[in-house]
Order: sequence, then structure tokens, then C-alpha cells
Amino acid sequence: MPIQLQIALTHLTSRKRQTLVSLSGVVLGVAFFLAVSALMRGSENDFIKRLVDNSPHITIYDEYRHPQIQPAQLRWTDGAVHIQHLTPKTEVRGIRSYREKLALIETLPGLRIAPVLIGPVVLSFAGREQAGSLSGIIPSKMKTVSTIQEKMQQGSLDALTANPNGIIIGRGLSDKFQIGLGRNISVATQSGSRVMKVVGIFRTGNAIYDESQSFANLKRAQVMFDRPNRINRFIIQLDDPYQARDIAHRIETAIAYKATSWTEASEDILSLLTVRNIIMFSVVLAILIVASFGIYNTLSTIVIEKTRDIAILKSMGFHANDIRLIFLFEGSIIGAIGSVFGLLLGAGLMHILSTIEVKPPGVTEKAFLPIWWGIEQFELAVLFALSSCILAAYLPARRAGKVHPVEILRGA
Repeated sequence: MPIQLQIALTHLTSRKRQTLVSLSGVVLGVAFFLAVSALMRGSENDFIKRLVDNSPHITIYDEYRHPQIQPAQLRWTDGAVHIQHLTPKTEVRGIRSYREKLALIETLPGLRIAPVLIGPVVLSFAGREQAGSLSGIIPSKMKTVSTIQEKMQQGSLDALTANPNGIIIGRGLSDKFQIGLGRNISVATQSGSRVMKVVGIFRTGNAIYDESQSFANLKRAQVMFDRPNRINRFIIQLDDPYQARDIAHRIETAIAYKATSWTEASEDILSLLTVRNIIMFSVVLAILIVASFGIYNTLSTIVIEKTRDIAILKSMGFHANDIRLIFLFEGSIIGAIGSVFGLLLGAGLMHILSTIEVKPPGVTEKAFLPIWWGIEQFELAVLFALSSCILAAYLPARRAGKVHPVEILRGA
């Protein structure tokens, strides 16, 4: 063991009370850092997971991000005549040649895609009416991009394939109409009305969605909305959701239709989470800074009390770097031991927080505080603790290194 380390241990053990106070500050700082960051990061990950899982990573719409330039404008860019107030030709809305575009997008790695035709409908049963939205889907593809199959309480998406005239409705609408599986419901669109058979009931927990959303077979929806061989949405899920912006740009460049990633659609929410993380790290870092003041106070007191001893050491041949190293060792020892016990205490607090049950008013399902157990936050806590302890020890160490042994020993 180096002589500098032996002297550092002697200093710390000779002042047990002050050492324990400094050590306790580091332990509590690391523990609260872990508890707060685990709770904040856990809630952030849980929120993003719900946001990402319950919505497509990329949505392709039957529209263009920028208006298309007309051929006449391309041909005569400096034309003398400018015609205004022209009425566009009426056409069937939707993504044209969607099968070819579907095959093209499916060649990209790491994604799953489903075509959807969405339109407004009015659902009616026994004299009661409810405005809503009908999504025409291909069940086998919809399963790969949506969690709706997991939300099914009765029936399944495959029932739409077995019964082309079937419809799947939400639990909110089912309770409102007092209707169950096998019953017929009237579905009205701009093109007419059709009686369809309820083949499935889902529940997502979103009251508005459960009362207004319904699903049918894609071909049946194309007939009902009078859009043959057309869709108006591509829903895409990615293996890596954080690649959504880049892949959306690639797809939009390839097929021209507007492709919106979930990060683009939720920029305000992600900005809010970033600000929240900055506030969180500022608070927990302040705890460690306060703890470092205790270390600074302890080591400064040792320097004052041990001035004569330091002078004797320097007169025996110790250099200024050796003296500084003694006090840096003391800060490092407090930081290392405090980090170890702080990690243990922090892990215990994280486990306790993860068992706390949260049940907001009106919610029937149990929920627990989301805790993130990522190894990065443990490494970050140790890094912050050691850095603050070494920085707190540097000033006393520098002061000790400047002691002049001749002046001290002469009594100056």
C-alpha cells in the first residue's frame, strides 16, 4: 500500500464523526440520485412506450407535403398569363396503386406495414345513433402493426376474414347500444347504408376511441366508401422506433406521398420530456454538490489541524504532489465507499418504489410506479459522486501542497 494512501486512511479514521457525516452525504446523494432518475426515466420510457405502441411509428397519408407543380408552370416558368381560381377536377381520393407501393415499402428491412382505409360513418341500432370512424383493414397485416388484437375482449380480427360483412366495435359503443356478438348494426356512409354483423368487441381504455372506432374488412370498406382499389393510410411499425424520421423521409422520397413519423407528430411532447430531464438531473446533481461541501469542510479542517504534520512530512522528503495526493486519496475513498453504499441503498429504494400501487380515480386496472433499471444510471451516479468528491478534495489538497515547512516549524 502506498504511504500516501496509509496516511489518508489514518486521517479519515482519526476523525470518525466528520468522516461519517461526509460519507452519509455521499450515500444519500447517490441513493436519491438513483431513486429520482429511475422514477423519472421509468415514467418517460413508459409514456413513450404507450405513445409509440398505441400509434404508428410512421403514417403515410393520401396527400402531399407540398403542392404539386403543374406541368404548364414547369414548361413556362416566366409565363405572362397567370390563371387563378381554377376548380380542380373531382377525383376519387386515396393512395393510387397502393399494392405496388405496399410491395415497394415491404422491401425495406426492419419494418411492418398495413394498408388502411379510414372514413366517417354513422352507426345506429334500435333507434340510437353514434357518429364514428370505420377502418377497413387486412386482419393478417393489422396484427403486425397494431395492439388491437391484444385488446379484444370478444371475437378476434380473424373473424373479419371469415365474415366479410362483419364489423368489430369498441366496448364503449357495445355498452351504449346494449349490443353483443352476433347482432346486426346499421352502418351509414356518404355512399349509402349497410347492415353489418358484430363479430368482435375490443376495449383499449380510451373512452372516446372505444365509442367511436370500428373495424371492417378492407374490401368491404372500399365498397362502402365507394373507393375501389384505394386506401388513404399506410400504417408502419419499426423494429427501432427511433429510426422513424429517417425511414419516413426515405419512403416519402420514393413514393411522394406524405410520410409522418411519430417523432415529428409528437415534437412538443418530446421537447417537454427533454426539459423535464434537465430539471431532474439538475435537482439530483445539486444533492451531490451539497454532499461535496461536507467533504470539503472535513478535508479543510484536517489541513488546518495537520499543518505541522504536513510540514514535517515535507521536511522528510515528501514533495507537494505527494501531499496533494494524500488529500485526493481521502476524497476518492469517501466517494468510492459512499458510492457503494449509495448504490445499495438506491437499489433498495427503487425496489420499494416499484411495489407502490397507483390507482387513479375511475381506473379499474392496477398500475405500479414505472422504474427504469438501466445500468447507465448506476454508472452515472458513481461518476457524479466520484467527480464531486475529488473536486471537493482538490482545493484542500492544493492548499496543503503549498505549505512551507520552514515557516511552520519555526513557528511563523
